[in-house]
Amino acid sequence: MQNIQIDQTDRKILNFLVKNARMPYLEIARECGISGAAIHQRVKRLESAGIITGFRLLVKPEALGIHICAYIQIELSEGNKYLEVIESLKKVHEVVECHFVTGKYSLLVKLYCMDHEHLMEVIVNTLQKIPYIQSTETLLSLQQPIERQLWVEEFENTRFNSNPQQDSKKAEVKKCQGTKKK
Repeated sequence: MQNIQIDQTDRKILNFLVKNARMPYLEIARECGISGAAIHQRVKRLESAGIITGFRLLVKPEALGIHICAYIQIELSEGNKYLEVIESLKKVHEVVECHFVTGKYSLLVKLYCMDHEHLMEVIVNTLQKIPYIQSTETLLSLQQPIERQLWVEEFENTRFNSNPQQDSKKAEVKKCQGTKKK
């Protein structure tokens, strides 16, 4: 990812696209007070820089008969073999995310299965047979009450600040600067 400066207009564009990736560029342009061509150029620049990594269609797993979401913590027998384990995990279609984490376990994977039997099959006959996986611990998701993308516009306002008065003054100034002239 190349290092580029993201200005307030880029943040506004990202904020709109995170909320609705199908929002027309002309509508974003009106909200930002610049041309549609400028929005298109900025989005292309953000894509080229690797800041925008794609646009996705999200499907509810339940609609496809997939009723189990699980997180599996994986302990490795040899920590330096994690890249080989990750390559093997990429071949397991049920795995949708993999994170290299701190703590007792080296990897945390998220996967979807049709039911408990399918989950057990994946764990026992697939994951636990991958070389260098020493042990696993499974966490079942019972509900997902929050599902959202990374926030863009509000990011700076959520940081801890030891001076709350100064933080609220900055927010007021920002609010005034963000008000669009009609």
